[in-house]
Amino acid sequence: MNRLLFVFMAGLISTATFAQSDRWQQRVKYQMNVDFDVTKHQYKGVQKLVYSNNSPDTLTKVFYHLYMNAFQPGSQMDVRSRMISDPDPRVKDRISKLSPNEIGYEKIISLKQNGKPLKYQVVGTILEVTLNEKILPKSQHTFDMEFEAQVPIQIRRNGRNNSEGIDYSVAQWYPKLCEYDYEGWHANPYIAREFYGVWGDFDVKITLDASYMVAATGYLQNPDKIGYGYSKKDVPHKAGEKLTWHFIAPEVHDFMWAADRDYKHDVVKVDDNLDLHFFYQTDTLANVWKEMEPLAVESFKIMNQKFGRYPYKQYSIIQGGDGGMEYPMATLITGHSNLSGLVSVAVHESIHSWFQGLLGTNESKYSWMDEGFTTYAQNLVLAELFQSKTDPMRGTTASYRNLVKSGLEEPMTTHADHYNTNRAYSIASYSKGAVFLNQLGYIIGKDKLESGMKRYFNEWKYKHPNPTDLKRIMEKESGLELDWYWEDFIGTTKTIDYGIKEVVSNAGKTDVVIERIGQMPMPLDVVISYKDGSQENFYIPLEMMRGEKAEKLYSKTTLLSDWGWTYPEYTFTIDRAMTDVDRIVIDPSGRMADVNPENNTYPSLPKVAPRLKGEKVNEVR
Repeated sequence: MNRLLFVFMAGLISTATFAQSDRWQQRVKYQMNVDFDVTKHQYKGVQKLVYSNNSPDTLTKVFYHLYMNAFQPGSQMDVRSRMISDPDPRVKDRISKLSPNEIGYEKIISLKQNGKPLKYQVVGTILEVTLNEKILPKSQHTFDMEFEAQVPIQIRRNGRNNSEGIDYSVAQWYPKLCEYDYEGWHANPYIAREFYGVWGDFDVKITLDASYMVAATGYLQNPDKIGYGYSKKDVPHKAGEKLTWHFIAPEVHDFMWAADRDYKHDVVKVDDNLDLHFFYQTDTLANVWKEMEPLAVESFKIMNQKFGRYPYKQYSIIQGGDGGMEYPMATLITGHSNLSGLVSVAVHESIHSWFQGLLGTNESKYSWMDEGFTTYAQNLVLAELFQSKTDPMRGTTASYRNLVKSGLEEPMTTHADHYNTNRAYSIASYSKGAVFLNQLGYIIGKDKLESGMKRYFNEWKYKHPNPTDLKRIMEKESGLELDWYWEDFIGTTKTIDYGIKEVVSNAGKTDVVIERIGQMPMPLDVVISYKDGSQENFYIPLEMMRGEKAEKLYSKTTLLSDWGWTYPEYTFTIDRAMTDVDRIVIDPSGRMADVNPENNTYPSLPKVAPRLKGEKVNEVR
């Protein structure tokens, strides 16, 4: 190799290594002062944003999200909801019917870069800004903005006067800088799906009528002036008086708040380093919230042990919104429910603190890494909380199988906004995303999945991990190659279907023929139960794995030769007579999402009516 070519190749290798091992992230620091008029449901805000460009790129434009603008007749959210075949029942055509005093909006009054006015254009829910001064790599710029906004009536996630009478659920409420990462800008219009934000620090002051209690992301800085259970002394407030609530939230990528005149505020300790705050109306269901609180505490303890320590000192569960929606350090949930329903939604949304609040994936592109992983952990936590003896993933797996049978399934690589149906989005994101993790445990072993998830959390918290980042963690933990699993289960709608084709007596031994009917290959546990009560697992690794799992679920496991994915059949021999065999089952653990489990057993089981009807779709957001 000549010297010039060698230098060129070395440069490419160096660049590739840098891109993989030291992926940069942008940084923001928000200071916002908001004056809220509860008679008009409007507020005026002043925002100072310090933006650090840690990328190697020079930026000539920036973009902001103006989410409130979606709640206007004719918006993309409105049209999408009216055109899709299965609209969200909370939205339907409601936006199209909003009057001017019911809509949401965000209006920019002024915007400056480093003290100089900027040119900008509002395009639906995106503010397009042309910079006067280029933002060079490794530089820091300050943007000063004045804005005003109106809170819409409650339709989706944010709004006023929700179905349970909560006055204000103020989410996606401020001009929020779009994320710029190694793939470029992510200035997606808001049509009610997912979010992606820049890591940073928030310093927020909210001024409004003193009769309201405020719950928010972050830590309250002036409790002695507020009262309302925040301070040890009672603080009297005069009628018509305004109070300023000052919150600081470090190392987060969004900020939410809610306000109501009837909130009750409870604080319960998880341990010396974490308090859970509960905000709910003192209505007839207050007793159910009280019953939920210790279960929420236990949920955090389980998550800390299984997945990694929640690092903030506070988390708030707040009644509001239109179902359940997660935000950094807090969630909005509707509260009029029985105990199991209330615990389920509180657990689900709080688990998002791990899978989105701290592992800040671009959930618009990878909603399954957020919703699916949260659903997987939720299933485990709820099973432990309620001491369930059934398979916690059974309903979720059935939901995925039903989607496959419907013919509506789309690959999980589909952008969240672009699924053809809400059903396909919900089940792919929640159910199939959870199945993905559960099935990964089948492939690499339960112990490696557990250690891999902890390693994933500890190595990628406060960052923006993508699917490849997770894959590399699991490959390092297991020692197996997993490209094939990511490519097929995430990138396609290929299905898994194996069957026991034939069992044949052969000179005092028994031949078992397994056939691959589905397009997606998998390693197999084929468990033989003998009539003497013993069991043996015949483990068939997939050649593409370049190894085998070390999991020991069965007292005896026989390692067979690899199965190359192009071969439609695989035959192995049991060193016992066919008369000794009681039953043969492919994957009795049920972790493999075989779409036709009826052919996984020999002798065939009698057909019975399915015990699970319909689908369990965990779309509580």
